[in-house]
Amino acid sequence: MKFKAYYLDVLSNSIRPGEISIKNSFFDSVRILSDENFTPDFDGIVLPGFIDAHIHIESSMLTPAQFARIAVRYGTTSVVADPHEIANVLGIDGVDFMIENAAGVPFDFYFSAPSCVPATIFETSGATLDHNDIEKLLMNDKIVALAEMMNFPGVINDDPEVLAKLDVAKKLNKPTDGHAPLLLGKDLDKYLSKAISTDHECSRFSEAIEKKDKGMKIMVRDGSSAKNLEALFDFTDRVNYWKNQDNFGYYPNEALEKVLLDPIFDFIVSDDKHVVDLIEGHLNKSIKKAKDLELDVYELIKMVTIAPAMHYNINSGGIIEGMRANFIIVDDLDNLNVKKTYVGGELVFDDGEVLFDVPEIEAINNFDVDNKTSADFDVFYDGMEASVNVIKCFNGELITEKVVDTLKTEDNILQSDLDKDIIKIANVERYGGNTVANGFIQGFNLKSGAIASSISHDSHNILVVGVNSDDMAKAVNSVIKNKGGIAVVDKNYIKSLPLPIAGLMTNEDIETVSQTITELEDAVRLLGSRLDSPFTTLSFMALLVIPSLKISNKGLFDGDSFSFVDLIL
Repeated sequence: MKFKAYYLDVLSNSIRPGEISIKNSFFDSVRILSDENFTPDFDGIVLPGFIDAHIHIESSMLTPAQFARIAVRYGTTSVVADPHEIANVLGIDGVDFMIENAAGVPFDFYFSAPSCVPATIFETSGATLDHNDIEKLLMNDKIVALAEMMNFPGVINDDPEVLAKLDVAKKLNKPTDGHAPLLLGKDLDKYLSKAISTDHECSRFSEAIEKKDKGMKIMVRDGSSAKNLEALFDFTDRVNYWKNQDNFGYYPNEALEKVLLDPIFDFIVSDDKHVVDLIEGHLNKSIKKAKDLELDVYELIKMVTIAPAMHYNINSGGIIEGMRANFIIVDDLDNLNVKKTYVGGELVFDDGEVLFDVPEIEAINNFDVDNKTSADFDVFYDGMEASVNVIKCFNGELITEKVVDTLKTEDNILQSDLDKDIIKIANVERYGGNTVANGFIQGFNLKSGAIASSISHDSHNILVVGVNSDDMAKAVNSVIKNKGGIAVVDKNYIKSLPLPIAGLMTNEDIETVSQTITELEDAVRLLGSRLDSPFTTLSFMALLVIPSLKISNKGLFDGDSFSFVDLIL
C-alpha cells in the first residue's frame, strides 16, 4: 500500500506532505515531499492511531472484541487494558479469556498483569494471584506492564508478597503502574522507591505536580465516573506553576505562549468508560475537551500516541518507518472527526462503517449465591433511633466521605430517611459464602425502589441501594437469576441487563447495550436519582482502596485508616 497525504509528524509537531508506503503491517517508508504542486490521495490529515494507556475494558460491559468495534470509530487503534476486574472473578482464566477474545479482531490490545487480586484482604473475591502467577502472566508478550499497584499500604509497609510482585516486574523489565490517590510526602517517596512509574488517580493539580516532580508519569483521567481532566488542565494552575519556575522571567514572548499551552502531564486515559459515554466518543473527545482548555493540540495528540507507546515499549504511535501501521484520517485538528481507521495497514473503519465482525463466544462465569429475602437487608437495633456511619457519595467522584447521622427505627429495624437523602446499601457476596453486609448511603436521592449491580469494584460481589428491603431483595434476585448484570426495581417494575460473562460483560453490540442502559438509567432518574451515571457511581461504593468510607461484603470499611468500622455507633 502506498499513498500521498498530509500527515502529523509527532517528533517535530508539524503537518508534513509525504508519500507513505506500508509493507507487512508496518510503515516501510515515509518520505517528506515538497508542498509545491502536492496532491494528496486523501482529504484530511493522517494521524497515528490513538492509544488508551489505561483502561478496564470490563467497565464498558463489552467484550474486548465488541469494544474494538466502537473504539475504531473514534480513532483508537490500541489500548493497554488492565483485566483486573475479570481477574478478581476468575483469576488467570479470566485474563486468558480477555487475551483470546481480543485476538479475534483487527485491533491492537495490550494488557497489564493485575497486581492486586484480591485488591485487599478485607473482601471476598473469586480468585487470588500471587507473585508466581504474576511472573507467568508477565512472560506473555501481550502483557506489557504490571498493573496499577493499589495496595500502597502494602508497598509502604514492605509487605513481602507485594514486594515480590514488584520485583518480578523489575526483573522482566516491564513498567509498574501506580494507584495512589492523595498519597504525598514521605509515603509517596517510599512508594516511588519501588520503581512505580505512573499514577492515574490525581484529582488535584498540586497532587499531580508533586508526583510529576518526583518522577511519575501522570495519566490525566477522563472517564465516566472520575473526570479529572478539567482539574489537571486548569489554565490558572498552569500559569501559576510556570511562574514559580526559576527561568520563567527569561522566556521570550513567543516561547512563553508555547509554554503556557503545554499540558505538563504525560498521558490522557479513560480508566473506566461507561458504554453510554463510549458510544459518543473516546480519546478523540477527550482531546477536543482538553484543547478547549487552551492546550496545544499537537502535545495532546502526543499524550495518546507516541508517549504511551514509548513508555510501554509498543512499536506504534507515530507515522515513522519501522513502526506498526496504525493510523487514522481525520477531517482536521479542530474537530477530529475520524473518516478512516487502519490497524496494521488494514482498513477497519471507513466513513461510518466498521469493516469487521466479532466472534461468537462461550460465556465464562463464577456465580454461586442463593436468592435473598427482604430480611437479609434489615438492620436491627433495639431502640427508637441510632447514630450510624453513613457513606456520602458524590456525582462523578470515586472518593466518598464518612458522615454520622441519626436514623429512626420501626419494629426495631433502622429505616431510610428520604428527607435526609439517606437510603440503604448492601454488599452481597457471590462466591459461595452468601454473606450480606448492610449500611446506609447518602447521595443517590432515590425516593422509591432499588438498583443492583454485579459490577462492584474490585471483587464484583453484588451491590444494591434501595429505599426498602423488599425492593432490594427483588433487585438482587434479578441479578442472581441472570448470573450477573444490573437491575432496577420499583414495586412491580423490574428491568435488567444480563451480563453473563463473569457477571461483568456481554457480547451484545454496543447499540443494544447502550439502549438498554439508557432505559435503565432513565428508570433510575424516575426514582429520583440526580447522578449522571448511577450504576457507575454504585460500582465504586465497594472500592476499598479509595477513601473514605466504602462497603465490602464483610462490612463498612474506612479507607483512611484501612480498617473496618461499626455501622452503629
